[in-house]
Amino acid sequence: MRKYSFHKKWEKLLTPDTVTLLTAIHEYKGMQSLFMEAHADELKELIEIAKAQSTKSSNRMEGIITSNDRLKKLVQDKTIPQNRNEQEIAGYRNVLNTIHENYEYVTVKPALIQQFHKDLYRFQGSDAGGKYKCADNVITKTDAEGNQKVRFHPVAVWETSEAMEALCKAYEEALLDEKMDSLVLIPMFILDFLCIYPFNEGNCRLSRLLTLLLLNKNGYIVGKYISIEKMIEVSKDTYYEALWASSQNWHENKNNYAPFVNYMLGVILDAYKEFFSKVRFLTTAGITKGNRIERMIKETAGTITKAEIMRKCPGISQITVQRALIDLQNAGKIKKIGGGRYTKYIWSWKREENGNDYR
Repeated sequence: MRKYSFHKKWEKLLTPDTVTLLTAIHEYKGMQSLFMEAHADELKELIEIAKAQSTKSSNRMEGIITSNDRLKKLVQDKTIPQNRNEQEIAGYRNVLNTIHENYEYVTVKPALIQQFHKDLYRFQGSDAGGKYKCADNVITKTDAEGNQKVRFHPVAVWETSEAMEALCKAYEEALLDEKMDSLVLIPMFILDFLCIYPFNEGNCRLSRLLTLLLLNKNGYIVGKYISIEKMIEVSKDTYYEALWASSQNWHENKNNYAPFVNYMLGVILDAYKEFFSKVRFLTTAGITKGNRIERMIKETAGTITKAEIMRKCPGISQITVQRALIDLQNAGKIKKIGGGRYTKYIWSWKREENGNDYR
């Protein structure tokens, strides 16, 4: 039977690459409070955008979708779910809101995790969620030909309740270790949760909500402003590969947490980078939207797409971005590369070197 303890295991993960990631994230964390306090009003828009992106991405990874218009209304709680997909989306919204508003006041216990799961399925009836699995489950992968292959056998039904108790206890004990870095502990906890796979369904979505909760509780609240779930969806192939690699020999207590830990640290670091990038453009006084876009392209190393510009400039419409790109091309300040969905833009440094400074 699996032994749930993080003692000593985390020390093996402190390789130079991991320490580099941790150091960078700690530096960003040290700056986050100053930015959040100074620009609270400007950041409200980021919160709403992140909520919508998180709800959409985490559910879409599990094939749970609806139209963008319906999604927006569901996230804002301005409509009633019309089908099972929308019921699950609305449930995710509710748990996400609970985490945003109450993360400081909750304790990571099995009862809380069961309540979150119940809330995920609250729109499907009182008995739909909150109960541990009633049958053994497996984690599978479907290949290009549509064939399913078993990738992992989670713990058996009879072990589930005891395993969840032991996991939460191990997490609380690890937090008492002053040497333990919570940034390492969080993905270790999430990996173990996914290897237990305690519910009949909803485990993956719940794992991403728990990730946000644990990050918030440990002071890494970047997920409030930047969607961690969206970043995972964008890199989902790497996400699943890291999960698989770190789950090998898990039942024998010989698994290697490093692939999943380093993947998640990379996601968190990218989230912080995007946060400070967005804050910079949101809080630049006396600059027009067109000038924001111009400066962003100029300060980007290499090419940038229209989608990337819109992601980094929340509040600027697609029409405004398109108009700015046309104006910059006509002025010779940027170059267009490719076409269609693969179109990219790059700053025309050659023109600037010839004496035209467009800053």
